[in-house]
Amino acid sequence: MFDNILVPTDGSTCAEMATEYATDLASRHGATVHVLCVADSRTLENAPQYQRIKAERTELAEQASTGISAAGIQVQQTVQTDVPYRAILEYATDQEIDLIVMGTHGRTGVERYLLGSVTEKVVRRSDVPVLTVSVTDEGAVAYPYGDVLVPTDGSDGAAAAIDPAVDIARTYDARLHALSVVDPMAMGIDARPDLIAEQLEDAARTAVETVEERARDASISAIKTAVESGPPYREIRSYADANDIDLIVMGTHGRSGIERYLLGSVAEKTVRTSSVPVMTVRRP
Repeated sequence: MFDNILVPTDGSTCAEMATEYATDLASRHGATVHVLCVADSRTLENAPQYQRIKAERTELAEQASTGISAAGIQVQQTVQTDVPYRAILEYATDQEIDLIVMGTHGRTGVERYLLGSVTEKVVRRSDVPVLTVSVTDEGAVAYPYGDVLVPTDGSDGAAAAIDPAVDIARTYDARLHALSVVDPMAMGIDARPDLIAEQLEDAARTAVETVEERARDASISAIKTAVESGPPYREIRSYADANDIDLIVMGTHGRSGIERYLLGSVAEKTVRTSSVPVMTVRRP
């Protein structure tokens, strides 16, 4: 599923961590890693500054590429001058990238550009999955993945995340968790709460059963399903913490049959607050 993996880098700790994750994924999928370093065109003032920054970016790209090559992985490196999120998205399209792996709080030595805001722009606009990685307080990594969580509400948007989640669980021989959250806020004031709650819970159970069926078709035997109630992003985080989840794979625009709740905002909140990597997948 992942043949070409893009990792934008600025030499920061977060970017280095993202490179490690990209390298591990590439080694298991036989993929090529593309290293992209961007000089932010908005901050360049004159030709000498441009040459200096371009040289710095080239050195950063070479350092990242050397580490990836040392793991026996094919790598391509590129330095561009542009608005960073635009460069990332355009490169992903031009090079037929299958997955973007990004740090969530990267910084260059002088100015920041791989910030949460840039990552969120990529998450919102990317047509390919985006794996966001942040450095935990302990500095620990979450791979190889032993437990993979896919939140779902049964919608087409949420369903887009199933195949990538199944593929990763199978590749890493991991347990796949399917979670559907019933949001009490989806019940209208004038509606019959008992009837709406029953409908939402039925839809939630159907959603996780769909994931379970797809996983079994892919010969994944370690599967766990759950239906919880509460604010979706909080329940996703709580479930991830309680079940030692190593990776969350989620659609960015899920909808339930009655009310939408697995929105981009929920995915973005999960990306910002999750202690483990989050892969967001947009519906084709």
